Amino acid sequence: MTSGPIPDDVRRYVLFAIPSVPYLEALLLLRSTPHQAWNAEQVAQRLYLGENTAADLLARLSEAGIARQHPDGFQYFPHDAHTAGLLDSLAAAYSQHLVEISLLIHSKNEGKPQHFANAFLFRRKR
Repeated sequence: MTSGPIPDDVRRYVLFAIPSVPYLEALLLLRSTPHQAWNAEQVAQRLYLGENTAADLLARLSEAGIARQHPDGFQYFPHDAHTAGLLDSLAAAYSQHLVEISLLIHSKNEGKPQHFANAFLFRRKR
């Protein structure tokens, strides 16, 4: 089975709203079980992350309007229907284009350390 290219709206969302593969994996984990509340320990175990990293990811998903906090943890709860539809499209695309989407996320982050380091280089005037 061949699939088409990554849809443009999904590509844009990945480039502008998905900071890392672990963030995407946490988002998809919550989305896969919308009625379950997840705490940092559970997410850390499921995604093989440190608990502090998992807590940060959950907080960021909440700030982004993708999850809401409950006494037992965080639950998938997109803030509007448009976002929910986009996240459904993202999940479908990721299941067909896992490597391409992962590379897309990594490629947007590749230049950042070098750009930061270049800011400290002193250039001689000619």
